[in-house]
Amino acid sequence: MRDPARVTLETENDERTVRVHDDEGELDVDDATFRFAVRGNETASETSGEDGDGVDDTDSFASEETTDPKSDPHYLAAVEDIPTNGTLRFEVYDGQYGVEGILQRTDGDVLAWENSCPHEPEVRLDKGFGALVNDGQLVCHKHGARFDCDDGFCTRGPCRGSMLDAIEVEVRDETVFLADERFEAGHCLDN
Repeated sequence: MRDPARVTLETENDERTVRVHDDEGELDVDDATFRFAVRGNETASETSGEDGDGVDDTDSFASEETTDPKSDPHYLAAVEDIPTNGTLRFEVYDGQYGVEGILQRTDGDVLAWENSCPHEPEVRLDKGFGALVNDGQLVCHKHGARFDCDDGFCTRGPCRGSMLDAIEVEVRDETVFLADERFEAGHCLDN
């Protein structure tokens, strides 16, 4: 697949939305498994520079010994690129699946969340031009749910009491890196 598809798998107890970067695989949520195979003229593993996991393994991911932080597969963004009253989108990979996230600056720190509302996971908080941040809260554009910026707790809206799904990041030398062991690599979507 050239462009990743967003796939949502919903069960009685849970829902998961991911971006699929391969032409076959499976997605598990609770006791449900979604298996898929898309056949066409070209598969992801036949695409130049890719091994089928949807991540370009050519020179863009050099060894971690390189001094340029952008060559690190865990590099997401420079802190200065993250708006102070908004968000910056990124994507992290777990094998062939991608999860879209948002970076946010708060009180000298950088936090990261999955870019989806717990009420309707297919609804992105940041559609590509920055999520609305108002009075220290991220605001879902669809139903007005409000999430505290410091912990992702929903204080108002249809998903009140739920939490945004956090993605662990760390800041080193004013640069944000993926630190969440669930994912192999990531990159910024908006720069």
